[in-house]
Amino acid sequence: MYFDELNEKNHLMFAIKYYENPHSVTLDDFMEDMKKFKYLKRLLKRYIKTGVLRTNLILNHLIVLYNVFGEGTLPLLMYKLEREYWSVLKTFIIYLNRYSDDEPGSLQSVDVDDDVKAVLDTL
Repeated sequence: MYFDELNEKNHLMFAIKYYENPHSVTLDDFMEDMKKFKYLKRLLKRYIKTGVLRTNLILNHLIVLYNVFGEGTLPLLMYKLEREYWSVLKTFIIYLNRYSDDEPGSLQSVDVDDDVKAVLDTL
């Protein structure tokens, strides 16, 4: 199966292709890891709307996602999260040293969030 563009029909197959969690033995375990995208979206939405940044929790979810989906994480994040969250997301990904300029995708044109960067620089 080719994944030129993620959509509703193929994103789960893409996620399964990259999923690697030795502790996961059931479909429920996989779906629990997939829920981390939703949790992350909720945290980013809260930050955009209220300014409340749960830095450690966001970092924790991103680390878990990168651990179980590897290089498939960024395309899944870009598919699952709306463009309004990409600036904050890019800032966290750069902080985790998981972003490269030659990374395919649309994050190249997205600026980092200076407020989030300032918070991350204090860690």
